[in-house]
Amino acid sequence: MTRFTRTSAHVPTRAIIDIGSNTVRLVIYGGPARAPDVLHNEKVTARLGKSVAENGRLGGRASAAALASLARYRTLLDLKGIGDVDVVATAAVRDAVNGPEFLDRIRALGLTPRLLSGEEEAITSAHGVIGAFPGADGVVGDLGGGSLELVDVDQTGCRHGTSLPLGTLRLPALRAGGERAFGQTIAKMLKRADWQAAPGSTLFLVGGSLRAFARHAMVATAWPIDDPHGFEIGAAQAQTIAKALARRGPETLTPFSGLSSSRLAALPDTAALLFVLIRALQPGRLVFSSWGLREGLLWERMPRGVQMQDPLVAGAAAFTGEHGVAAGTAAMVTGWTVAARLAGAASASEHLRLTATMLCLATAMVEPNLRGDLARDWALRKRWIGASPADRAMLAAAMIAHTGSTDLPAELGRLASPQQLREAQAWGLATRLCRRFSGNTAAGIGGSALRVEDGTLLLEVQPRTAVLVNEGVERDLKVLAGHLGLKPQVR
Repeated sequence: MTRFTRTSAHVPTRAIIDIGSNTVRLVIYGGPARAPDVLHNEKVTARLGKSVAENGRLGGRASAAALASLARYRTLLDLKGIGDVDVVATAAVRDAVNGPEFLDRIRALGLTPRLLSGEEEAITSAHGVIGAFPGADGVVGDLGGGSLELVDVDQTGCRHGTSLPLGTLRLPALRAGGERAFGQTIAKMLKRADWQAAPGSTLFLVGGSLRAFARHAMVATAWPIDDPHGFEIGAAQAQTIAKALARRGPETLTPFSGLSSSRLAALPDTAALLFVLIRALQPGRLVFSSWGLREGLLWERMPRGVQMQDPLVAGAAAFTGEHGVAAGTAAMVTGWTVAARLAGAASASEHLRLTATMLCLATAMVEPNLRGDLARDWALRKRWIGASPADRAMLAAAMIAHTGSTDLPAELGRLASPQQLREAQAWGLATRLCRRFSGNTAAGIGGSALRVEDGTLLLEVQPRTAVLVNEGVERDLKVLAGHLGLKPQVR
């Protein structure tokens, strides 16, 4: 039977055009509102901010390139039938004396641009980080071509937003006077803005140049995950890497997959700025975010009820739904396996266990010869909004255990503790047992229960479902019980 939900996640529903100092970008979104999928993403490196940094005006060639891309974007959106479009302009247009004239030319294309103030840009980027990292607490730094935005965030929201003229297009001129003068200039800017941070806080970093730095740091540290979103690194280690990178010429750097030449060329300048920021703000750790200004615009439009949803669960439900896993079935299995916990283990949040269950069930819908790589590809490589590196490792451990294996790659030990990984293995083994016994049917799940009683892991079955217990079920029960340090029994 045809499942129409299989394509529904890929229907474009809304778009954002971001007119930045370095690039002019169109992103089209679909999928769940809380964890939107990027269906189309293209940019033109117009470098609007370059001439603004030099003479205060938008250059003719840069403006023409930007307007040509905007005309293309407008036509693409019309052809796709997307009417929900948010167009924003930031530092370059904001700072240019001929910015108003440029906005008029954009309006002539049939678009309605909105010019963000420096504070609005900072707060909107912070909202993107809050959306990606629920409960985020620390400082958000968003580095663009024309400016650096800083804003404090905590569970009450964001405040103290400021915009500093420290974009990547301005950094070469600022560094020309030497590293000491460069550091003093930044320190003076922070002081004038009355900007400081609590030592030891988390510094959330946004922007393509900063993610390029993250990719460099990931290679330097042999990080097991290749998605820079959510990459975490201690401030001291990041500062050491930044110091060494700032002293290198762009021509000495090895290109990374997916990294443009312009990003590569800006890496030393970005590293120099990051080194000074770490010294000035004294964070305890750095966390890199793929969500920033554009996702902040989406976040600001979400109803409060949608904002309160867990982005990891929302994203996983949409993804596994494409693989034939019904959210209701996953919830039933998660409820059935709740007893499969390690004694004394700190209870992980239920949203992570539910996500692991959905992914485990989805692997069973994939042909067997493709399952071996799914733990790596789905848990460690796919971009999950709302998942920490430890969460990713636990998802991978659960998926591997679901295949019947308890051997884990050593790299997972860099991301999560042994106790966390053993807990996640229990989730995968329990999901395997439930699936084997019940066939993921409501009657099978409802006609049985998994309990712990007096050192025994009990599989209790009603007479009408007792016939479902076979050698495979008994074997899975024995493996799970052994993992939990219990004795297996069918009652």
